[in-house]
Amino acid sequence: MPPPKVAKSEYIETDTGNKISRRSQIHGTQHIILGGKTVIQAEAVIRGDLFRSASTPADPNNPSPATAPNTPSVAINVGRYSYISKSAILRPPSRLHRGTHSFYPLKIGDHVFVGEGAVIEAAQLGNHVHVGKGAAVGSMAIIKDYAYVLDGAVVPPGMVVPSWCVVGGRPARIVGEVGEGYGVEGAEGGMARERYRVVGKP
Repeated sequence: MPPPKVAKSEYIETDTGNKISRRSQIHGTQHIILGGKTVIQAEAVIRGDLFRSASTPADPNNPSPATAPNTPSVAINVGRYSYISKSAILRPPSRLHRGTHSFYPLKIGDHVFVGEGAVIEAAQLGNHVHVGKGAAVGSMAIIKDYAYVLDGAVVPPGMVVPSWCVVGGRPARIVGEVGEGYGVEGAEGGMARERYRVVGKP
């Protein structure tokens, strides 16, 4: 009985089935939403503490309650069956606004794979997106559904990657299209459930 318990203790499992490594670094948990069945591996860093609060920057003409709906306190929203690999970094995108650095929410869809050591500062990653090992997605970039970012690619800030495209290079450019089988069970994009199942198994 003790050996399985030791093997499972690497991950904390939440009520919605998220599996979070005890060796990950998650900051500002109250500003992070995980959709369920999401895996966060060891040494992954999630910066929920970098959020846009209702009071920053304060506008004297607008009282706080009126600005609150326009400035959500959710920093990072991750969908279902997404997989954040070892040493990956998720941080909300930011830009200079009225002389101050403002953060904006990072939205990650369902069945998204973020490779080992990848750095994500995008505004959005769509559903079934694959971000390769060591890739970097710049601030405010948008990666649409079923797009594939190759290992080591650097997606420039503000770039929009269309659905079904493969991007690679530094800076990244479109180098091909995703095959028809991508995203279905058994193909690369359909591996999300299987990856989830094996996490934490002895």
